[in-house]
Amino acid sequence: MTEWTYLPDLASRRVGGSVLWANDELFAERENLIRPQEPVFQPATFGHKGQVYDGWETRRRRAPGVDQAVIRLGLPGVVRGIVVDTAFFTGNYPPFCWVEGAAVEGYPSPAELSEVDWEPLVPRSPLLGNTKNSFEVPESRRYTHVRLTIDPDGGVARLRVHGVPVADPRYLDLAAVDLAALENGAEIHGCSNMFYSSPANLISPGSAAVMGEGWETARRRDDANDWVSVRLAAAGTVRLAELDTSHFKGNAPGWASLSGCDQRVSEEWFELLPRTRLQPDTRHRFRVASPEVTHVRMDVYPDGGMARLRLHGALTPAGRTELVSRWFNLLPTSQAVAVLTAAGVPADEATTVAASRPVTEPPPALAGSA
Repeated sequence: MTEWTYLPDLASRRVGGSVLWANDELFAERENLIRPQEPVFQPATFGHKGQVYDGWETRRRRAPGVDQAVIRLGLPGVVRGIVVDTAFFTGNYPPFCWVEGAAVEGYPSPAELSEVDWEPLVPRSPLLGNTKNSFEVPESRRYTHVRLTIDPDGGVARLRVHGVPVADPRYLDLAAVDLAALENGAEIHGCSNMFYSSPANLISPGSAAVMGEGWETARRRDDANDWVSVRLAAAGTVRLAELDTSHFKGNAPGWASLSGCDQRVSEEWFELLPRTRLQPDTRHRFRVASPEVTHVRMDVYPDGGMARLRLHGALTPAGRTELVSRWFNLLPTSQAVAVLTAAGVPADEATTVAASRPVTEPPPALAGSA
């Protein structure tokens, strides 16, 4: 699972993303940029402003300048790649674009965001019409917002911001947490099959609204079974497992099992939940008593679909240190300083600590977060 296009879309409306502002949206609304569905097009479908497009489209510029849209990420995290999709925009796509990221505390307004430090993610780059224009992003920090600039004007159907979520531990109860939640920093480690949908759906926020928001494999015609493995948010112990087959009726697995491993010690898997019968369209809960684990594997027999996988438990002391340190190390310098000063560290000392990263132990001021 290393190809960045398989990573979750941090900006998607499905995970809580929002288009906070755009300087122009005369022809088509800015909110279309982050719709999770693929764009569609119906020829000769005209509204009072012209052809209706499933995307964001600005008016034709008659003066120098550029158009911009600011998106708050639903899942703040490290951006690995960006797709600027100009689907169905042929004579009206922008010839160039660039994308920037910012990391800020709290919930700033668009006016406040215009004053923060924006860091380049994608340099000024040419675009093709009716194309998924892909841009790999080098190793970056944890961002909370992105800003898309199109030069000079035109239409973009979708903006996909693929990356790895990084949870803010100040807003988590580390003694009672979903260790497998995408928003808490867990990620898919591997899977046998993702023919119909991404396994990342399994650990996404909220409940699946339809079958397509879960993970579903192709029908097996052999004697094997399908499986998916999750790297937990950090090392922990699982107390409650939830296997949710909601919406899967004629295609739910017949049985499932859970295995764990602590890859700090060994890659050998051991049983957490024995092979257990499942019902279609049902939210199953099972009590589990696991030792320390860093990864959990779910086997489904023989194949089928699952809406959600939840693994509730507690982080170990080492897991807490790992999660807090990782978050602090990935903050852009300006936000790291802001976090420390908000915790009572003098500004000069906060600047010195931020410059000394990466750390293996959280600074004393953040010890409460661990």
